[in-house]
Amino acid sequence: MAYLTRTTVYNIEDSNIALLGSNIEKHVREEAGEGESAWEDAGKSAGLQIWRIEKFKVVPWPKERNGSFYDGDSYIILHTFKKSPEAKSFSYDLHFWLGQNTTQDEAGTAAYKTVELDDYLHGRPVQFREVQGFESPRFLSYFHQFLCLKGGVETGFHHVSDTLPPNIRKLYRVSLFKSREGRSSLVVREVPATADSLVAGDVYILDKGDNIMQFNTNGSAGQERFKAAEFVQSLLNERKSQADVVVYDEGGSGAGIFLHEFGEQTKLKPADLHSMNLTEVHPILYRISDATGTLVFEKVAPVSKDSLSSEDAFLLDHSDGASYPAIYVWIGRNASLNERRLSIQYAQRYLYDKKIKSASESVRVAIPVVKMQEGEETDEFMEVF
Repeated sequence: MAYLTRTTVYNIEDSNIALLGSNIEKHVREEAGEGESAWEDAGKSAGLQIWRIEKFKVVPWPKERNGSFYDGDSYIILHTFKKSPEAKSFSYDLHFWLGQNTTQDEAGTAAYKTVELDDYLHGRPVQFREVQGFESPRFLSYFHQFLCLKGGVETGFHHVSDTLPPNIRKLYRVSLFKSREGRSSLVVREVPATADSLVAGDVYILDKGDNIMQFNTNGSAGQERFKAAEFVQSLLNERKSQADVVVYDEGGSGAGIFLHEFGEQTKLKPADLHSMNLTEVHPILYRISDATGTLVFEKVAPVSKDSLSSEDAFLLDHSDGASYPAIYVWIGRNASLNERRLSIQYAQRYLYDKKIKSASESVRVAIPVVKMQEGEETDEFMEVF
């Protein structure tokens, strides 16, 4: 039986995230059979569970690799917790993460299986669509160190601790993320080892196997530099200290040596800041309805909690939010089955149409999409009001 090729890279701007009605959906159903064995222990105890999509199957990700992701893959992440020590039942945050080079079948399988796990947990999870480079603060807060590497199941992933040849050339961009609760997480992303990857404000590590170079830009924070040094030390430890380490500061002695690695006259690119006047940021609220058989977005005013109705589903556009841009979908208790199951796809279609109509690159299609049931609202959602 023929299926879609696995070499097709998924386009994040595709409005049909779950690829419903496609050969991918049919294949996922066939592979799952009567039930998904991966869900047998899902959500049974507090903590983090991660699965990677491999050839339409949901495969547990080794706990020792929690926090390491590959840009060619798609993953499902379940965070099980209690909202308070007195809570009698668990709450859930359920994410699917799409690498920028993941394939259509992996992205479609991740989206489809996330809905399946949501059903398995009786619709109680708050569901997040995460895209590489646009991860939500909640997602990043799970990891002491978030590491995004090139590769994936298609190419055979290579863990950062694998023995590396002396002539490798890998460039990492290091930044620091602080959660709402004040916890710090190190975010390390492998980027192309070219001059175009060097942007002001971050710390960079050039790994050449037997020579590791750290470059601190002027705009980087002291804690970022310290955490980057910890990452360099972890690389060094994995090689049993068989490598030389040199640290350079922008504008300092020897900084040109690092920049020269990327070509003569190499300069840092200015930071790409999303500029906006915060006084002009206005969230927009829509009622979602498919009662007529056609999907309808109806603008609702005022943007208030009182405008939400248990009979319907609603989309809250906070895509221009400065601290946490996102699209939220709120599902009323009596919303239709399609509105419940297809809400992530509806939100992605909304972003896609918004970008087409505005013809503007400022519409960020890859920002987090967050779906929640009535009664399971996140703090970030409530704060928008």
